[in-house]
Amino acid sequence: MKEVVKPARKLAGEIAVPGDKSISHRSVMLAGLADSPVTICNFLASADCLSTVACMQALGVKVDRPGEDELAILGNGLYGLSEPEEVLDAGNSGTTIRLLTGILAGQPFFSVLSGDGSLRRRPMARVITPLSKMGCRIYGREGSRYAPLAIVPADGIHGIDYTMPVASAQVKSALLFAGMFADGPTRITEPYISRDHSERMLQTFGAKVTRSGLIVKIAPVQELSAPRTIDVPGDISSAAFWLVAATIIPGSRLRLTNVGINPTRTGIIDILRRMGADIEITNQRQAGEEPVADLVVSAAELSGTTVEGEIIPRLIDEIPVLAVAALFAKGRTVISGAEELRVKETDRLKAITLELAKMGARIEETVDGLIIDGPQRLEAAVCQSHDDHRMAMALAIAGLAAGGVEIEEAACVAISYPRFFAHIAALQEAAGGSR
Repeated sequence: MKEVVKPARKLAGEIAVPGDKSISHRSVMLAGLADSPVTICNFLASADCLSTVACMQALGVKVDRPGEDELAILGNGLYGLSEPEEVLDAGNSGTTIRLLTGILAGQPFFSVLSGDGSLRRRPMARVITPLSKMGCRIYGREGSRYAPLAIVPADGIHGIDYTMPVASAQVKSALLFAGMFADGPTRITEPYISRDHSERMLQTFGAKVTRSGLIVKIAPVQELSAPRTIDVPGDISSAAFWLVAATIIPGSRLRLTNVGINPTRTGIIDILRRMGADIEITNQRQAGEEPVADLVVSAAELSGTTVEGEIIPRLIDEIPVLAVAALFAKGRTVISGAEELRVKETDRLKAITLELAKMGARIEETVDGLIIDGPQRLEAAVCQSHDDHRMAMALAIAGLAAGGVEIEEAACVAISYPRFFAHIAALQEAAGGSR
């Protein structure tokens, strides 16, 4: 599917961004391990999250969908999953395959996890290696480096102390989930604190999870006590596209409602504000263990900055659209320590450099980041999404702020934001159309 994005006069109005992808995944998995009904509201019904739903159903969890963004889940308890008859298909979802590996490693049955071609090229040893230290038996392609993953019942899972070489919420979550089935506590030391949705969700379900500095610990779990309802906040990674768009398109002003502002995810707000963005956080409140708020963003002039170190895990998914913002900022922006982007749905550092260059951008790609001198002028172009949802949306924002863009393979936005292009059209109409 091709999508043509016309340049915007300005953006104005209000958007309720879709539910948080990370929280949607985790809520379905843990609800499936409880034994009382759970209703999930504002669930993100995207391709990735629906892959998690399909896998949990294949494991015997009852899932009904009374509304477009609502799920009713009834699990069979922590030890009540059933052996799947087929290979579990995680689609394009790294979260699905890595977190489910931690859960399935503690089950008394054989299972196989796989996904699409892109997912089968993404590294899995980072999860398999520490899980193997716990006694889990997991085997994959090319020396257990890639999916498909065969998971064999373990003789027993042991709690371990593990120091993570790279901050990764997916790896940490897989170990925490496996730690529920261990014979003793599991302690994980992170180099930097990565997103902590798993810890918060586990606490919501009654698991004993504690943190001391960079160390997070989980005690063995006998059962999960499910809340009746989980309200999923709006996804700040989706909100990030509008934060950048409204900042760099003159005359714009947007209100983004019910956005999750978990401090392990707000790096994009911190960096944009450091660059000079006008972002107001209002109506702060709680949705379960997660903080939420409304965000009001108005057009502003930006200046370049340095993005590195401990903030990188807090905005790793937002770097493609942050690169777009940097093109409109005065001075140099340097992003480093983001080598994780090379093993996402595509090599995002290479892809964003290549595709924005088609629009006239000059970006220096480094081993672990980008160097961008601005401001620059972008022209209309035909660009490839590389079948990567965040690439497609970042290119769309660049097109809105410049001369427009035609994006090939744009249907991939359904992975995290199915109504993204519909929201662009609605915002442009509210602001008087395109240029």
